[in-house]
Amino acid sequence: MADDTTPVTAELPDSPIRLSGTDHITLIGSNEADTVAFYRDLLGMALVLRQPNLDQPEVTHLFFDTGDGRILTFFVSDDRESDPRPQRTGIGAVHHLAFSVEPERFAETKEAFDEADHRYNEFDRGAFHSVYTRDHNGLVLEFATDKFRVPDDRRAEVLATAQRVRMEAGADYVDDEHMEAALEELGIEVDPYDLPDAPTGAGYDR
Repeated sequence: MADDTTPVTAELPDSPIRLSGTDHITLIGSNEADTVAFYRDLLGMALVLRQPNLDQPEVTHLFFDTGDGRILTFFVSDDRESDPRPQRTGIGAVHHLAFSVEPERFAETKEAFDEADHRYNEFDRGAFHSVYTRDHNGLVLEFATDKFRVPDDRRAEVLATAQRVRMEAGADYVDDEHMEAALEELGIEVDPYDLPDAPTGAGYDR
């Protein structure tokens, strides 16, 4: 059961370390050709660096820009076959990676998957709207877009306020009404994006 007594707030905790953001995330990939074909050629991530893995020189280290300067990297080797079967999850494993998509480009993102005959599911997640799919190695990927216009520097504040509103309302999950109330309380214009209706529910089904 979730611990509802743990405070949820946008205020920084009293901790000995202060981070400035995410630098990069590294995954074990298959081969370079399939990795580049999916992440660069389909998802549009620029390949910004390729070099030997410093800890295992016979393996290649690929660096992709996810769109805002944050980097996603892969250790790949041409003797590895891609395996699209669903990955097994467990404690310490990666459940999924989520990337941001501008609301204005959400429809064309789905169209690109359709044209590539690449399956996906679409869901309304309450606080945001998402498409889920898998890469060539079975890793679940989420492409999330905002349902409301939220200033980047106030995103944590909006979500924490929506959480409080949700709790006060006795709701299980944050939804549109909680986001709208949070924006109004914080003096931010309630400006929803025009997104398609989508079901709520579980993620990718394949």
